Amino acid sequence: MALNVPGLIAVIVFYAMTLVTGLWAAWKAKKSEKNKKQTEVAIVGGRNLNIFVGLFTTTATWVGGAYINGTAEIVYLPSRGLAWVHAPLGFAATFIIGALFFVKPMRSKNYVTMMDPLQETFGNTMGSILFLPPLLGDVFWFASILASLGATVSVILDVKGYVSIIISACTVIIYTLLGGLYSVAYTDVIQLLFMIISLWICVPFALLNSASENIAYTAVNALYQAPWIGKIQPGYIARWLDDLAYLSLGGIAWQTYFQRVLAASSSKQAMVTSYLSGLLCAVMGVPSILIGAVAVSTDWNQTSYGLPTPYERRESNMILPLVLQYLCPTYVSVAGLGAIAAAVMSSADSSLLSASSMFAYNIYKRLLRKKASEREVLWVMRLSMVLLGSVGTGLAFLSNSVYDMWFLSGELVYAILFPQLCCALFIPGTNTYGSAAGFILGFVLRLLGGESALKIPPFLHYPGCILVDGVFIQQFPFKTFTMTVSLITIVAISYLAQFLFMKNILPAQWDICYVFRKETPPLSQQELEEELSLQKT
Repeated sequence: MALNVPGLIAVIVFYAMTLVTGLWAAWKAKKSEKNKKQTEVAIVGGRNLNIFVGLFTTTATWVGGAYINGTAEIVYLPSRGLAWVHAPLGFAATFIIGALFFVKPMRSKNYVTMMDPLQETFGNTMGSILFLPPLLGDVFWFASILASLGATVSVILDVKGYVSIIISACTVIIYTLLGGLYSVAYTDVIQLLFMIISLWICVPFALLNSASENIAYTAVNALYQAPWIGKIQPGYIARWLDDLAYLSLGGIAWQTYFQRVLAASSSKQAMVTSYLSGLLCAVMGVPSILIGAVAVSTDWNQTSYGLPTPYERRESNMILPLVLQYLCPTYVSVAGLGAIAAAVMSSADSSLLSASSMFAYNIYKRLLRKKASEREVLWVMRLSMVLLGSVGTGLAFLSNSVYDMWFLSGELVYAILFPQLCCALFIPGTNTYGSAAGFILGFVLRLLGGESALKIPPFLHYPGCILVDGVFIQQFPFKTFTMTVSLITIVAISYLAQFLFMKNILPAQWDICYVFRKETPPLSQQELEEELSLQKT
């Protein structure tokens, strides 16, 4: 296949438009810094995002390349189908649950990041440890969505995937570094609009292609492979519910979500934005579902792709770009590529800003250099963007399955961080000892459960664990079980520690975390030096 020149030109124009929008937003952010703290402008946009921009940036954060590619892939797979597509429903539930329970306590206290209530409740050191799961999650998310773009570009433009990965990463890093949340939010508006229009343009052409059977017929009748509606086998119901709970609840404990909540001008606006984002997020899954259904209904031998099928060639993870390339006219497939590029960049910039914000504000400023100036924190944030962006870009070359990378990116967040956030916001009396115990137990249980996608065998075989094609599959809802055990452990150990110390059963000297001692912990060497320097000044 020859280089698709018109497509390449269209992509370059889109990237240039995105970069210009990001730079304009960076200039707008500079103007806002005059009356507000630099870090607040960079991290939460000065808390003045209007509801329109808030809706688009919140939705675009979750509707990324992994979302639209992964949804089409699951519909296409013979062993899955529509019945196993959790993302639209799960993310809609995330935003609704978040609006009902989490938005008000977070926004009303004017927190800057999601880690603030964790550090406030469990201390700076424990809060810094809890930073690790979302850090890994954001980096893997960044890598997975870049990988999905690389696969798409290689199919439609006949350009090496690594070229698009590198260019996309550099573009995202530049405008996010310069403008912070302002650049991310305003480029999200452009990207989501482009995504909506482009994907819906592609759908009719794919549906009406002569090589494809009517998807209403193939939904329940096997033609070229299993019906695309799919089904949930009785033995897999618990696992299906586990995956849905993982997406619905695990999607809450992310800085990318709370960054938008905290940027709203009021708690009420943040709640309305969250509700509307849930609805729009679910609607955005429809084009991908239809494209996956078309792929199932297509006789690939009637196309220039030929046989064997994408599933037999193990190219199911690229089914969306394959449909765009072989079932749509060239100019339409280019529009679809633009939609995927927009989806990738809208989520990539969010994950990059999320991780760097928490590192600069919660780790560097609160733990490493408490006297750091606003300008210093801002530069640390920018440097961490470059570093984390480079790591994520490198990992993108190692991604084998879009959906696996996407699904795995939040498992530790769900099992470990979500219960910690619930305790910090809603359960008074929880403390550092409970937090540490819950973290350790949750982490160990999750590792013992194994992971088939990474070929990690389970050391702990839950009820219903079966061997399929040489790989152990956990049918028990062990992810939700791990999260629940972690939550119970935090509460139980916190109250136990409180009882033991307050009743003087354990001596006060054993309170190494200074939770119940009346005196303050001794200053570190760095803190002593800073204090002496301040006194001299």
